[in-house]
Amino acid sequence: MKKITQVAIASLLIAGAILPAAARQKDIDHSVTETEVLVAQKAWCKALLDIGAANASGGQEAAKALAEKVIDSAYAYQSGAVLFKPTLAASPQTFRTARDGALAYFVGGNPAFPNDTGFALKGWTKCEIENSAVLIHRDTASTMGNVLFTGPDGKVTTVDKTWSFVKDEAGKLRIVVHHSSLPYASR
Repeated sequence: MKKITQVAIASLLIAGAILPAAARQKDIDHSVTETEVLVAQKAWCKALLDIGAANASGGQEAAKALAEKVIDSAYAYQSGAVLFKPTLAASPQTFRTARDGALAYFVGGNPAFPNDTGFALKGWTKCEIENSAVLIHRDTASTMGNVLFTGPDGKVTTVDKTWSFVKDEAGKLRIVVHHSSLPYASR
């Protein structure tokens, strides 16, 4: 009986040493809300305009520095490939699954992507999102709709856009799919 009591006490002491460490860990809720998705989309639009403003005031290097921060904050490239198909990308560089391809698309200047002139550098003055639908399934969300970009001349360019989001281990929403294209024009 004495041996069983000693084992039980030792087990409780070990469990007591482990429990406080586990209790200190923050339990992250990875479920996604529509509000979080809408906030992330608005932040993406604001970031795109901010990158253009950085270019206007500080040149391409300033725009690139900001674009790197935006990509690292908004996209999930640190977790692996992101399925990124930009609006104005052509074969053989249509799909940008790595960070350097996304950066080149937004700000240009990368000789590995010679056709990229910097989508964020086009002087957009407004960016608006019109979702057709927002689909949420626990820890993922997808949206499909249009993004309207207003150029410096006031002309609006409408882009079809699909995004998918997941929460990272810290509970931050990140883009894992970004598909963008110009609307189909029948002839």
